[in-house]
Amino acid sequence: QVQPVESGGGLVQAGGSLRLSCEAPVDYYIHDMAWYRQAPGKQRELVASLTNRGISTYADSVKGRFTISRDNSLKMGYLQMNNLKPEDTAVYYCNADLSSYAYSPRNYWGQGTQVTVSS
Repeated sequence: QVQPVESGGGLVQAGGSLRLSCEAPVDYYIHDMAWYRQAPGKQRELVASLTNRGISTYADSVKGRFTISRDNSLKMGYLQMNNLKPEDTAVYYCNADLSSYAYSPRNYWGQGTQVTVSS
């Protein structure tokens, strides 16, 4: 099954930082991508997005603290999270348009990585 793989989640104190990674499967490349999060009892929400042309957008709640990026190899995407707050606690999901030599870009979800911010 084609799926981007997230990593980098964990437990951090308020004010701390984490960097989440989103890796494309072998032979696949990342085009447009986004990070979503879902806290217990809440709907999944868009945190940040990045187009293939480099245009980024952010939820108001994370502006100035989070940065979305993608490396030039198109194999890795990132979410740098600084000054974390307890309300950032959630499962974070990578959503990416992935292409391969055989397929044009299709949208895929990762399985998620847990971020917990303690007060």
